[in-house]
Amino acid sequence: MTKLSLFLALAQAVIIQGLPAQHVKRASRGIDERAITLSSGLDITTSYSSTLQTLQTATVTASPSLTGTVVATLPSNGMTQDPLAPSVTQPLSSLAPIESTLAPASTGSGQAAANIFVPLAADKPPSQFTSRSDHPVKKDKIVDGDVPLSTNKFCSNLFLGTQQSSVWAQPYSLNWAKGTGNTWGMVVNHINQSQLSWAPDTQFFAAPIGLQPIVLSAAELRSSTSLSVESLTAFSAYANLAPSAGAGPILSLPLVQGMGFATALYNGATPELNSGTAFSSLDYIEQLNGNIYKYRIALNDTAHWLLYATPVASLGAPPFKLVNSSLIQGPSDYIGMIQVAKNPSNTTGEAIHDSTAGVYAVNATITASVSGNQGSYTLSWAKAGIKERKPLMFALPHQVESFDDTTKAAMTDLSLNTISKGLAKAVIADSITMLETSLPTEIGFGPWVPSSNTADDTSDSGLSPALPNFAVSAVNSAGALELGQDFNKQTRLDSMYYSGKGLAKFAGVIYTLQSLSSNTELAAAGLVKLKDAFNVFVNNTQPLPLVYDSVWKGVVSSGTYQLGNTGLDFGNTLYNDHHFHYGYFLYTAAVIGYLDPSWLTQGTNKLWVNTLVRDFANPSTTDPYFPFQRSFDWYNGHSWAKGLFDSGDGKDQESSSEDTFSSYALKMWGRVSGDANMEARGNLQLAVLKRTLRNYFLLSKDNTVQPQRFVDKHRVSGILFENKIDHSTYFGNEAQYVEGIHMIPLNPSTPYTRPASFVQEEWDQYFSGGRADNVTGGWKGILYANLASIDPATSYAFFSQPGFDISMLDGGASLTWYLAYSAVLQGGSGKEANATEAVGNADAGSGSDAGSGATTQEDVAQTGDQTQADDGTSEEGQQQQDGDSSDPSTDNKGELSDVEGRSSDSDDDDNEQSGWDTDNDGTTTGTEKDAGSGDEGEASDTEDQSADPTSTDTGDQDPVEQTDENAS
Repeated sequence: MTKLSLFLALAQAVIIQGLPAQHVKRASRGIDERAITLSSGLDITTSYSSTLQTLQTATVTASPSLTGTVVATLPSNGMTQDPLAPSVTQPLSSLAPIESTLAPASTGSGQAAANIFVPLAADKPPSQFTSRSDHPVKKDKIVDGDVPLSTNKFCSNLFLGTQQSSVWAQPYSLNWAKGTGNTWGMVVNHINQSQLSWAPDTQFFAAPIGLQPIVLSAAELRSSTSLSVESLTAFSAYANLAPSAGAGPILSLPLVQGMGFATALYNGATPELNSGTAFSSLDYIEQLNGNIYKYRIALNDTAHWLLYATPVASLGAPPFKLVNSSLIQGPSDYIGMIQVAKNPSNTTGEAIHDSTAGVYAVNATITASVSGNQGSYTLSWAKAGIKERKPLMFALPHQVESFDDTTKAAMTDLSLNTISKGLAKAVIADSITMLETSLPTEIGFGPWVPSSNTADDTSDSGLSPALPNFAVSAVNSAGALELGQDFNKQTRLDSMYYSGKGLAKFAGVIYTLQSLSSNTELAAAGLVKLKDAFNVFVNNTQPLPLVYDSVWKGVVSSGTYQLGNTGLDFGNTLYNDHHFHYGYFLYTAAVIGYLDPSWLTQGTNKLWVNTLVRDFANPSTTDPYFPFQRSFDWYNGHSWAKGLFDSGDGKDQESSSEDTFSSYALKMWGRVSGDANMEARGNLQLAVLKRTLRNYFLLSKDNTVQPQRFVDKHRVSGILFENKIDHSTYFGNEAQYVEGIHMIPLNPSTPYTRPASFVQEEWDQYFSGGRADNVTGGWKGILYANLASIDPATSYAFFSQPGFDISMLDGGASLTWYLAYSAVLQGGSGKEANATEAVGNADAGSGSDAGSGATTQEDVAQTGDQTQADDGTSEEGQQQQDGDSSDPSTDNKGELSDVEGRSSDSDDDDNEQSGWDTDNDGTTTGTEKDAGSGDEGEASDTEDQSADPTSTDTGDQDPVEQTDENAS
């Protein structure tokens, strides 16, 4: 596809050779019919004999638009309505161990390639995915052919909805005026921090939309103008404006993240610059570098912009006339480029822009390498125009603080504000390289305790201690009971999100029993059930099977196709939240493959999981079936959750912790499946996320990136948009929701990305002094699990209290894991926590030393052999330390009685109670009904999760109301 490449090649030839000569001929080329085209043999056709060198001024005759509007409400389509549902009731009996042991694999995926972005596959998705070509969102505004297309990247608003919503290239935003302000060009906007709009209670700040400081347009663009998008990649796109649908574009804008200029390429049009802010003056300055002509523009709001015109097939400076306060008009039949940039720093800024005018980025590529715990990644730009020059590009704060020495040397003094990412710094470079020197290579499946736990910790070192012997009995007891639950009812749902959470919950329980409490026979029994439950999805027989979308190229829920509701399952069919949803499946598969390596080679297990990887984390730009890195944005340093939904405030992400969990799951699946490059990418993403969360999402009091007014009041961003930060959630504004959505799920990487110093500040502000005890439902369990980072003893005491009420567990969380997690972070002191003293007084004023006395051990009891606890007592003997081996009992309220000090007994006949159909060999199938799944007050999970196909408003449900103890 040639797009403007022919024009750019011509422009380069003109600029490098000086003024074009009559004898310079250009060969004709075949081109895409939607691209700007130039005829063969282009010669000089115009000579501009006079130049307006005097200052032109204009009187403002109409009231300029200086305030814009702010979107004060949240989008309603396909958003989070209930991240914790469904919770479960307790079964009446524990799962019986089987006479089998597990032999987990020795993990290690080998040596990564020099560039870890290695293609995973290029073959079609497995046959269980039906292909569909009727996606609800059409791609009729995109010129690209039958190729994978980015759905979650910055430029989506250009082809969604009315096509009028902005896109944020950082630091500039652009949007199609489409007649607003009597112009049909492309608005170029930049907002200073002083222009931000604030909610009265500082709940959110946002940039006003609808402002039109500079509009790049043409006289030929009127009411029939058509906007198309071309060459859509993860970092860039072309926006083409044509006088009418079906006509060739006369104006194209290459949009690249971080671009230092807004560049417009004209082909035989009459350039117009419009302004709703109002022009006050236009001043021709000088000719630069042979064929670049510089102008200064002053706006009525006192902002100063620079204009650079680089004509092709003409001689002399193209004249631009300030017609009035809303219009600057250029010459007719103009062929060439116009670049505009906001100049905040007078002469210094002008010199920087002067030295980089005439060249611009057209797209970007990424390469990365990892060696041990050291990693680096490089963004390189393809460029056009004067290719001998280096382009002016902007870098975000997380990039700047990790620049290598070469990139640091390319930094300038120029900076511009972004809306939700702080101050962007300009560099003059063909590429930038960022270093990450603390990759979490040591983190595995078990709880991980960092050696240092401060916000600015640059070390990845830590411990993966053994489970303290005081917790073994409680863990085994809880695990036996939780594995007695009906897997099918919690995982075979009409939601990939909730199903994935349920599967990951059980996977965590089974891993904990096998590798932390050495209960291999019970783990083996649970693994049988987990494989059966996971096999439902590998066979694609869940209530709403996945389909392969051949339009946008991805694996999506069939729900919207069947029911018509685009918000079903959080908008999965429209590519919302895929990293959240599929990350849980990757983690589950990693645990299964670790505990039973033979599973990886059975059927299409590995192929099915890798298909999910290709959907949301594809490392290849050459894969014909999936786009490159759908979710993770390597420029912004985190994922975007929003897919094919038009949004006035751009892309957004609510749960930064589920973003990190998906990267952790990617790392672990890569490790278990033997893909060293995938594991390396997961480690690198986690390191980048640790940095971006600290800068943009998790706001310690010393944060200097986000506006001080916001940091003074809030500890997390809430929902981070491209154009707004709203300290809220899509399902409510309670502190446990807003903070907790950045906690779930608590996993081994949590202490790495959520340092204890931040957790302490957050706890002190929102949950200390007994306030956490006023929270109900699954959020209470999340808060106390999060507390383990600073006060693991109190956390453990909460979960090990007699009669623990399981309604305080999220449907995707387990008591087994929370007990083990808090106990390991507490350390192997050999002393039981005093539950009666700790729970209910969780101020965590000083916290515990999570690492004190911890015994480092790598995957305890991988083969099920008896191991020694830290006091010399065998794990097996420790399980019986109370002299009570009976199964834990439950009452009718779903409370777990006396978890601490009780354990499962493999010979206990009570495990074969009514409702369990145990075979003679002791193996229990995953499809059998558990004793707690009767009809008394329970509803089907599938029924609970069905959405009204006529409704798209899914953003206002109370998650607490969804998680009562009788929900299923």
